[in-house]
Amino acid sequence: MTISATVNNRRNVHDVTVRTNDDPKTVSIPPKAGGFGSSLNGGELLMLALATCYCNDLYREAPKLGITLTEVEVECTGRFGGVGEPGSGFQYRARVVADAPPEKIAELLRHTDRVAEIQNTLRQGLPITLVI
Repeated sequence: MTISATVNNRRNVHDVTVRTNDDPKTVSIPPKAGGFGSSLNGGELLMLALATCYCNDLYREAPKLGITLTEVEVECTGRFGGVGEPGSGFQYRARVVADAPPEKIAELLRHTDRVAEIQNTLRQGLPITLVI
């Protein structure tokens, strides 16, 4: 599976497309008030990626444990400092509504944390290469 994201920005236009293999999707993100750049920053989008991954993975993993989920809420937070500094203090929490006792839900949360691909990618660290 190949995943990509493309941003095309010019005055008062901010077009965003994400793609998994041959399945493109348009994401609506307005430009900054000044007309150039994105109204969302990379840190916000990174937190969204972590929250989305964990949410989707909870729905994927729950049936394997015989759990039916009816609602999932995931909140991710992190701190970012000055220009060029990496983020720190990343954490996330989830609230689920399910047809299972609390200990079974806790098992699902721990299991999903171990298999969540975006979380595991960041935990591992990886080189990111600029191609010119």
